[in-house]
Amino acid sequence: MLDKVWLLPAIMVASFALILFFGKRTPGKGHAIGIAAVGICFALSLVTAGEWVTRDTSPNEVAALSDVNPACSAAVAEVDGAQGTAAGSGDGAGEQALAPAGEVAAPLAPASEAGEAEGFTRPVVNCVTWFQSGDTTVTVGTQVDGLVVMMLVVVTLISLLVYIFSTEYVAGDRRYTHYFAFLSLFTASMLFFVMSQSTIQMIVGWELVGMCSFALIGHWWEEQPNSDAALKAFLTNRVGDIGLLVGVTVLFWVSGKTFSIMDINIAANDGSISKTALTVASLALLAAVMSKSGQFILHTWLPDAMAGPTPVSALIHAATMVVAGIYMVARLYPVFFEGLSIAGGSFNMLALVGSVTAVLGALLGFVQKDIKKVLAYSTISQLGFMVAALGVGAWTAAMFHLFTHAFFKASLFLGAGSLSHACHHSFDMVDDMGGLRKVMPKTFWTFVISAASLAGIFPLAGFWSKDEILAGTGGMNAGVGSYYFVLVALLIGAFCTAGYMTRAVWYAFFGDYRGHGQPHESGARITVPLFVLAGLAVVAGFVNLPEKFFVELPSWLSLRFERAVEPVGAYFPGPANGFTHAAFNPLLAGISLIVALVSAALVWSFYTGKLTVLEGLASRNKLARVGKTILVNKYYLDWLYTDVIVGFVKGPLARAAYWANQKVLDRTVDGVGAGATKVGEFVYARIDQGVVDGAVRGAGMAASGTGAGLSKMQSGKVQQYGVLLFAGTAILTGIFVAVLTA
Repeated sequence: MLDKVWLLPAIMVASFALILFFGKRTPGKGHAIGIAAVGICFALSLVTAGEWVTRDTSPNEVAALSDVNPACSAAVAEVDGAQGTAAGSGDGAGEQALAPAGEVAAPLAPASEAGEAEGFTRPVVNCVTWFQSGDTTVTVGTQVDGLVVMMLVVVTLISLLVYIFSTEYVAGDRRYTHYFAFLSLFTASMLFFVMSQSTIQMIVGWELVGMCSFALIGHWWEEQPNSDAALKAFLTNRVGDIGLLVGVTVLFWVSGKTFSIMDINIAANDGSISKTALTVASLALLAAVMSKSGQFILHTWLPDAMAGPTPVSALIHAATMVVAGIYMVARLYPVFFEGLSIAGGSFNMLALVGSVTAVLGALLGFVQKDIKKVLAYSTISQLGFMVAALGVGAWTAAMFHLFTHAFFKASLFLGAGSLSHACHHSFDMVDDMGGLRKVMPKTFWTFVISAASLAGIFPLAGFWSKDEILAGTGGMNAGVGSYYFVLVALLIGAFCTAGYMTRAVWYAFFGDYRGHGQPHESGARITVPLFVLAGLAVVAGFVNLPEKFFVELPSWLSLRFERAVEPVGAYFPGPANGFTHAAFNPLLAGISLIVALVSAALVWSFYTGKLTVLEGLASRNKLARVGKTILVNKYYLDWLYTDVIVGFVKGPLARAAYWANQKVLDRTVDGVGAGATKVGEFVYARIDQGVVDGAVRGAGMAASGTGAGLSKMQSGKVQQYGVLLFAGTAILTGIFVAVLTA
């Protein structure tokens, strides 16, 4: 399957076509096709993961050259030519192309000698020629390594559970078949994106994901807010996509005119690309990350995307669109690592954007009434954690948090959908929910477990991944750099996370029921996915336990995620580039846990009436009132974009352009036209009629007169012709004599 992963997006594209054309005439109106297709893809993903972690990677068994098609990588082809070996010879020559930076002359040591961290390092790369332009060959294919395998499992699993959940949640929808068709295309697009072998292919997948999200966010397009939300997501992402195109273009020219992701990474890693070019490319690509992954200040589309069906929200926020930007940074990490000087640093734009987003997104979660928007701002904050982790050099921590976040965030979104399903399709937790733990115990427990995991409560999955990010900042122990401001910002973000999730749990499940009718527990097709996801929110963190958790842990139990997912070789930063791993810090882990528990306790005390000092604080304190106003108005960014920027374009700028069009352009054109008319009249009257026509008439009259005169000489008398001939001869003779004697 490592060579055949292209089957996964192909199956989902086939599912899309079958549902779209034949879905209405099949049992289930299309959902059976979608569930079967994504179920097969999930099974194949597990097979792929099993092959990846169990394959023999010793040099005597598998050479890197047999894994990487030289046609897909100039670096591998160069080594192949230098060694005089054939592709797939299995003698290990190609391993030199993937050796750690600074050791290109030596092949990778066997896993038993170099440590298990190198056990699953050689990517499996296959490609075919897509098209040629001059001397540039653009390929399309697959690049499979631990990162891709992890993403395949996460995307297909979350998609499968969302499909099952949707069969009950959107039952009877007016575009039920259309919904499942686009879910299939959405999954196919994300799978195509993550296994991309070239940056051009990555752009195609990136745009397909955006197109599908546009269609699904605006699924109920008859309602204006839904159409507006879809359009807002589309336009905001187009802003960042300019950065993607610029970044990919820069990398193409500075890396030897190649779109190969492996070659670009190797060139960035070994110093073949100048620092200036890498900085420009990384900052351009960061703009794409800010829009696609909801980073401040281009995050405003993401909360509005809640207008789409709740299962779509779960898929977007947990496994597909918003993590595309995170994945892109991780895939092209040498570009960012070298371009932003992450190693040994204490500040860079990636770390700054992530830190600011983590805090500001979390603060907005405190003032939302819509439970889906609470979770949306939570996603923004957690994406900030991931971006900050990549910015401080904690690559594995970022990917580990992406992995665990997918499970507990999908559980929370689907849990919100279960609550809405029971409360007459309302997401207003303040006015339409309350006391639901008594009538919805399954939804209650899965929601609470997932919320606790999100808050980083020990020993749930979120605790392990969040703690690894905090340790990776280097603020309290050795890391890639010393990013103290990131550590402080993320601790503030962790404090807020526990607080707003406690608030959401209180409003939804405690107190008195404030809605209408009789709420009830959801059916099995809704609750079973919740059980699966909540269970993973408990145990997923154990796949990357630290080497020492108060006592030494056996190697088969510790750092399994890191060893299977983190790349090792010339296409990823290594020790020679300053890349290292931060060790588990018990003190920091304890601090982060205490921060979360204190925040939850304070919020709980406030809503139970035990913390009266905070009641009415905004009305009593001017600073608190100003802060709340800013949060309620979402930092006025929507006002800035909609009222100021768009309003200026649609209002004063449009009126000024119209005035300039009418008063300047139109008058200029009218004046030129009027002047041309007068010139034409003058030319016609004076030149054409007076000069040209007069000259023509005069020439005609002269010709006519001359003809008439000459015609009189045509008498027919030979004697007269002779006299004229003699006279002409005499005149010519005189002229010649005069000229010769002069």
